[in-house]
Amino acid sequence: MNDKVRTESVMIQNLCVPCNCHCRYCLLSWNGKTVGTSWERGKAIGLRLMKEIKEENPDLDLSFTFGYSMEHPDLREAINFLKSIGSVQSEFMQCDGLRTRNEQECEELASLMSEEGVRNLNFTFYGLKEYHDRFAGRNGDFDLMMQMMASAIKSGLNVSAGIPLTKENVATADELIYVLKKNGCNRISLFIPHEEGRGATLANVRLEEDDLSLLSNESKQLMNRKIYKTESEWLANEYSEESRRAIIISLRYDNIDRYEKMDGVSLLHEIEELDEKYYSSFPDITELAALYGDPDSKKLYRIRDLAYHYRKLYAEEFKLNIYDVTDERHSGSRRY
Repeated sequence: MNDKVRTESVMIQNLCVPCNCHCRYCLLSWNGKTVGTSWERGKAIGLRLMKEIKEENPDLDLSFTFGYSMEHPDLREAINFLKSIGSVQSEFMQCDGLRTRNEQECEELASLMSEEGVRNLNFTFYGLKEYHDRFAGRNGDFDLMMQMMASAIKSGLNVSAGIPLTKENVATADELIYVLKKNGCNRISLFIPHEEGRGATLANVRLEEDDLSLLSNESKQLMNRKIYKTESEWLANEYSEESRRAIIISLRYDNIDRYEKMDGVSLLHEIEELDEKYYSSFPDITELAALYGDPDSKKLYRIRDLAYHYRKLYAEEFKLNIYDVTDERHSGSRRY
């Protein structure tokens, strides 16, 4: 187990804004109920925690974000707050789960973001129209995303798109990429979905190396094969333990009273201890791979997703009952 894990950043999040989709692989397992605290209360506590943490740890990168979607009831005020504290979300917005808008309303939203200094918007497309809408859990979502993307481009915003590939949609990925480029989106990336949250429901359709033959050579270049390798490729190479981490402080209805009484440094240390307890409960990745790895598997993973997959199997086999720091609805961590 690697004992020298360094905290490099702290993100304070408030999951106080509903999402209008119900995506099959939602990392946050959105179920129609927000788990955050009120916006104003979250702002006040977040500012104090950031100040206290920064005073003690001046080299840490700090940020404040909100979710489940960017559909804040007063988005202009929210962006201005994020700008005032230098949070990265003030310039980058993930445009999934927006409420339904007509063309004029999309243009008004794009103009608002442009006026307030937002520079980059990202959209996630799960496939062509019919498949995308089923995956997102909402009829009309594909058309809304296309309209919002067009309005953003009209307002001078940079747009990018991500496409999660599975066995279900890989055969239509070339056509989707063509549609996106035809409509002005030239920054496109292909990625393999995670197994966290509701992503576990996609385990049976995880992409395999042979499935890549269904992509054109041009489309294949949009997926970083240095990041996404087959399980057999990962097992055949050496990989080092993660040595850095990002701490997530989630301001929730069930912890806010306690967090309000804590100082930022003590809270940071508490979550770091949860991180260390979690990871020390598992063998290192080399041992996990020896236990659960399949050297013949051609399924594609990021190494962190493969490690998560192995830890999940270990926890099930040995019936571990431990606080899961990888559940991003709660306070926890991301190692890398």
